[in-house]
Amino acid sequence: MNIHLIAVGGSAMHNIALALESKGYNVTGSDDEIYEPARSRLAAKGLLPKSGWSPEKIHKKLDLVILGMHAKADNPELLKAQELGIKVVSYPEFVYDQSKDKIRIVVAGSHGKTTTTAMIMHVLKYHNKSFDYLVGALLEGFDTMASFSEAPIIVIEGDEYLSSPIDRIPKMLHYKPHIAILTGIAWDHINVFPVFEQYLHQFKLFMESIVDGGQLIYYRHDLNIQNLVKDMVRPIDLIPYEYFPYYVENGHLFIELNQKTQAIKVFGQHNLENMQAAYFALKKVGISDDQFLEAIGEFKGAAKRLQLIKKGLRDIAYLDFAHAPSKVSATLKAIKERFPDLLIFALLELHTFSSLDPSFLNEYAGTLDIADQAIVFTDENALKMKGKQGLSDDMIKNSFQNKKMLVIKDNLELIEFCYRIKDKPKCLLFMSSGTFGNLDISALCEEIIQ
Repeated sequence: MNIHLIAVGGSAMHNIALALESKGYNVTGSDDEIYEPARSRLAAKGLLPKSGWSPEKIHKKLDLVILGMHAKADNPELLKAQELGIKVVSYPEFVYDQSKDKIRIVVAGSHGKTTTTAMIMHVLKYHNKSFDYLVGALLEGFDTMASFSEAPIIVIEGDEYLSSPIDRIPKMLHYKPHIAILTGIAWDHINVFPVFEQYLHQFKLFMESIVDGGQLIYYRHDLNIQNLVKDMVRPIDLIPYEYFPYYVENGHLFIELNQKTQAIKVFGQHNLENMQAAYFALKKVGISDDQFLEAIGEFKGAAKRLQLIKKGLRDIAYLDFAHAPSKVSATLKAIKERFPDLLIFALLELHTFSSLDPSFLNEYAGTLDIADQAIVFTDENALKMKGKQGLSDDMIKNSFQNKKMLVIKDNLELIEFCYRIKDKPKCLLFMSSGTFGNLDISALCEEIIQ
């Protein structure tokens, strides 16, 4: 089968390309810019294209074109494929086509998707269960973020962002889950859903997309989900979850399940919530309580999800993908509870389209209050790429309702700040979906974590 991927450098897209190449398909791709790690990973398999769009790559021998969201509707390769009558699909459409005969577990929600998906995958792999997957981060023990085989189960992280420039519905609406998880709903992606009601409606549609007789595993304390569930008329099972009971002993966190206990390697109530959602989904595919406990005790977390960067004799540093308000609040709360005797320095980069929009910024009010020092970072290059104007220091402080926070707009200034606090007993928490202006966080932490 001959498949071409337009905008192959995307996080999911390049992993789909790698998965298809490993399956024996003839794969080509294109993109205007490809960044690490996609660049090196594609190059290692001989799939790295020259930069730019090349209509000559589109020919009648192609069986399929997969279109990524990064491309535009007037992309010259897309126009050529449409002219030749070649089938063009978004990657969620392709994933569904590959999984039509499988049990589909789909994890959706405004936060916790990647970690919950990763927990399910970890337990299935630990017990040698055959399954396919699509997940938003590279996980320990997995070579790619996507896999397509003859396995009877597929685990999918269901993103609510649009599928492609010509398939303008959320990715999660393509998957038609048998087992759906909904972790929570907190407004995001305002460039696509400028009012909250539009955003909320997508999750109503997701719930309606669950197959008859399927299950919806939902966070019981989310008021938005409660209102949607109250109006549900679909013939599906409703399974509410909250979090595992737990206790701390000798610095280790233990969860409790049916009078049994298990030490775990992750921390934070939000992770205990994700863990219980994963537990209920895994029960539906035959994982026993004992199997779950044994496997989950070895789960170390997904990349950039409370990822340990450096641990010293006194200090510690973490990196987290948190960027939306609900994610920032949950991640900081977990760190504060875990390290009550350290000064918590919360360093948040405003990087997403929503976070850089003045009309959305008030959603962050109070999210950094429990930090001993809050620092908000913006990168001039990120602002330019997203067509945004700079945010004033006062606008940021007023939106966060935190007059004591620092606003930093240059990573050299950020480095200087970190050196000034070198001698303080501290936990550094870096939160961003970006790179803090291409800051080498690991090298910095090697210098200042004691």
